[in-house]
Amino acid sequence: MQPEKQQDVLKRLAFIEGHLQGVRRMIEEDKYCVDVLKQTFAVRRAIEKMEQLMLDGHLHNCVVEGIKDGRDDQVIDELLDLYELANR
Repeated sequence: MQPEKQQDVLKRLAFIEGHLQGVRRMIEEDKYCVDVLKQTFAVRRAIEKMEQLMLDGHLHNCVVEGIKDGRDDQVIDELLDLYELANR
């Protein structure tokens, strides 16, 4: 992963971790369900954005390098696995 992408992903992970801790506190404090759900939706969107960044980096770097190195079948199989996981 490119260093700038890695830093962005790590920042997003820190945000997600903090947000999840906040959700836990809300549940422990028996906050209104709708308010908790709004926060969980925000966490989900943050995770999706992080995944998007990682996939973008993977496609532009790892996949290109894998194909250049002659690992076409492996790279394609990995992408198909990801596609299947995303659509479960």
